[in-house]
Amino acid sequence: MSELPSHVQEMLDSHPCYNENAHKKFARMHLPIAPRCNIQCNYCNRKYDCMNESRPGVTSDLLSPQEAVEKIRYVKEKIPYMSVIGVAGPGDPLANEETFTTLEMVKKEFPDLTLCLSTNGLNLPKEVPRLKQLGIKFVTVTINAVDVEIGAKIYDFVIWEGKALRGKEAAQRLLTNQLEGIKKCVEAGILVKANTVMVPNINADHIPEVAKKVRELGVYIHNIIPLIPVPGTKFADVPAPTPEQRKRLQDMCETNIRQMRHCRFCRADAIGLLDNDRSAEFAHFTCGSKEPASGGPIAIEMEVKATYRIAVATSTGDMVDQHFGQSSRFLLYDMKDGNITPAGSVETDPLMKEPMFGERHRQKLEKMVADLVGADIVLASEFGEKAEMELMGRGIRPYRHEGKVDDAIRCAVADLFHSRAMMFE
Repeated sequence: MSELPSHVQEMLDSHPCYNENAHKKFARMHLPIAPRCNIQCNYCNRKYDCMNESRPGVTSDLLSPQEAVEKIRYVKEKIPYMSVIGVAGPGDPLANEETFTTLEMVKKEFPDLTLCLSTNGLNLPKEVPRLKQLGIKFVTVTINAVDVEIGAKIYDFVIWEGKALRGKEAAQRLLTNQLEGIKKCVEAGILVKANTVMVPNINADHIPEVAKKVRELGVYIHNIIPLIPVPGTKFADVPAPTPEQRKRLQDMCETNIRQMRHCRFCRADAIGLLDNDRSAEFAHFTCGSKEPASGGPIAIEMEVKATYRIAVATSTGDMVDQHFGQSSRFLLYDMKDGNITPAGSVETDPLMKEPMFGERHRQKLEKMVADLVGADIVLASEFGEKAEMELMGRGIRPYRHEGKVDDAIRCAVADLFHSRAMMFE
């Protein structure tokens, strides 16, 4: 798919998941309106009410189509740079008629918003005409194997035409429908993203074949999602891959198809920028109140002189250019009265060889953050959600920036001053 229609290219420019350059400028909102699913993956446990967990299939609420439209109306006022409305669960959107009802209502009231959805692909072939009619331009299909022997190890069962299929029969039915559905989407002018969950010792070595196949079908971008071991699933004890393993696989697959490297493993009720999920901020909406409770913090600016210590993830010394979890050294700087002075460095072991999730990852992360205690701000090009939570739990402000160190420090300190300055109940 070398040439894209001009109208699709325009929407691609503002779609944060399909375009890495857009994810810091444009927000998305996922509508949790589809609770039912027609397959059971061995890594999936669609539990609700877990606001501290960020992974596909998780939501803290379910919305009716009417509630979804009302909430879009409200959120759009608060986040004017929102460009995409997506349906990603918590079940499979195409196994829920509410999906189509909602998208029809959204299309009518918000024609300026881009509509997309994510699916396992089982019902995709028969639903492509309806998706095209609704004006859907983006569809994500989770396809974990193109070999039924491997697929049979990943899926517990598939519900097809009222019958529960298992083993290779289930994997074959799902794969057949996924490939047919992707082909029909491409023919209909719908841009397709393929998600693949990377499960060590199950399909990890097979993923380059998946990448090759989906590229042949015309898929636009491929997203390798690391396994997140979840209690209550058959893969609960399978170790998560390390960032190093995932990156090596992405590099291999990139020879066939562009790779999505900025995925944040979004919840089914995600709202906001990929790097700044604000779903908790709007949770009160469906609790009968459209505004947060009164008596919240009041910001009062105070003129104070202070020294700020900043830890910077940099490989060059003059540019902020490293991910927090991949930095083996942080340079320290002090800023006082507008003057920035070097203050040494902190050596840390990067997380590249640790699992991306699980107890070992958490322990390593805690050690890295403990080494940075004393800093007011940590500057990095990217942070994982758990790293951010751990830093904030220690009273340290994580701050994303890419560019010159001095500029980043001044921006971060100004932001910290105005947000800290000072919050009184």
